[in-house]
Amino acid sequence: MSGRVIVAGMVSVALVAAGVAGGMWWAQRSMGHSQAPSTAGAQPGKKVLYWHDPMYPQHKFDKPGKSPFMDMQLVPVYAEEQSAGPGVKVDPRLAQNLGVRTVVAEAGRIERKLEAVGTIAFDERAVEVVQSRTNGFIEELFVRAPLDPVRRGQPLARIFVPEWAGAQQEYLALKASATPGAEELARAARNRLLLLGMVEEQVRAVDREGKPVTRITLHSPIDGVVGELGAREGMNVSPGTTLFRLNGLGTVWVNLDVPETQAGAIRPGAPITATVPAYPGETFSGRIAAVLPEVASATRTLKARVELANKQGKLKPGMFASVAVGPIGKPGTDPKPSKGEDRGPSPVLVPSEAVIVTGERSVVIVDRGEGRFEPVEVKIGSEHGGRTEILSGIEPGTRVVASGQFLIDSEASLRGIERRMEGAASATPPAQPATPTHKAEGVLQDVDGKSLLIKHGAIPTAGMGAMTMEFLAPESGMPAGLKAGDAVAFEFVMTPKGEFQATRVERRASP
Repeated sequence: MSGRVIVAGMVSVALVAAGVAGGMWWAQRSMGHSQAPSTAGAQPGKKVLYWHDPMYPQHKFDKPGKSPFMDMQLVPVYAEEQSAGPGVKVDPRLAQNLGVRTVVAEAGRIERKLEAVGTIAFDERAVEVVQSRTNGFIEELFVRAPLDPVRRGQPLARIFVPEWAGAQQEYLALKASATPGAEELARAARNRLLLLGMVEEQVRAVDREGKPVTRITLHSPIDGVVGELGAREGMNVSPGTTLFRLNGLGTVWVNLDVPETQAGAIRPGAPITATVPAYPGETFSGRIAAVLPEVASATRTLKARVELANKQGKLKPGMFASVAVGPIGKPGTDPKPSKGEDRGPSPVLVPSEAVIVTGERSVVIVDRGEGRFEPVEVKIGSEHGGRTEILSGIEPGTRVVASGQFLIDSEASLRGIERRMEGAASATPPAQPATPTHKAEGVLQDVDGKSLLIKHGAIPTAGMGAMTMEFLAPESGMPAGLKAGDAVAFEFVMTPKGEFQATRVERRASP
């Protein structure tokens, strides 16, 4: 009995050991398959021009393999992608993964709506000046302080005019005289009264009452406020003395400070809408009366004068006002220009994110269909609300890339498309930049007459980390005596084919 138990136990142990060994073999086999690098094979029936690393597409290789830059396989580039048409071809699945989004360019103009802040001021065109027309004394003053409100016809001051008394007595005496020639003298005396500053109504009052009128009352010619008060009771006045300066409030001005860069968005006659903090939710309509021809050197702003109706007198000089100028045109429309205005050809509108501004030019990526994209240089206009005007370069209905265009633009630049766009047919081709030389140190792992296998550290100038890689032997020949295990200092360049060509190799003393 015990013997059978011992035998059974040994069999169980053997089976467990076999199971463990088999599991380890399967795990190693599976791990080996999972760690084996996958090879990005070429598609059947397509001609491969070269292989490259998508992260370093400027380096080209003539055969598949693992990238020397990244832990990934090289990717083939097919002849169809180079010759099927203008631009660069992007696989639809890749475009979807990169979030490439396209939109259609629409005909229209940007809504040129400028918002600015200004200060309300008196309308300088609605100013009346009240002056004395004769010598006299201010006997009584009815308005005593600046900014006092006045109404049309309201008395302002009463002036005593002594010199009128004698002239009026003479006129009345000649008028009542029956002496021959007195009638003509009376007419001359009447004209003298007018020359002394009396008005026709005052002279008729003298005729009507038959006694001298030596006091004159000045009245307000408009509704408004006293902007300037130059009169005081008892003051002596002479002809031409300004006694009152009256400002009307039927209309007011808003003096806007407009940035110099936005001066093109305003013009005289443009409609505006103003709001003031004192009356939230209420708007006041008006128009730009004038754009003053001067720019403040300190603030780089110019003055625009807005005229607002103020029939209810709510707007007071000194208030702040927010003014919205325009709109001159609405997005998606091409409004009829005002008389005498030449607005030029109608532009098209694209999202501002679709425009790549390099500093030297502006580019949009045009979707040519079937996964092909082409960079097109454009001339841009105004930008507002996330939209940009394209003045030339594309037509309405053109489909452009609104997102993900930087990757396409980079790929197009690497393939020389933008150089052709700039005029590759010129007689003198642009000078090619010199190939940079990189310096490094490492340990020689293997060497033959054509190549060297070197284990090196990081090479910052080439953007490479520490690795073991193969270099072509220098064209001048391999130094004699090099063998595996030697510490070497070397220099190399990257050839147009993506190969690493050593230009100098020398043995260095081991540390």
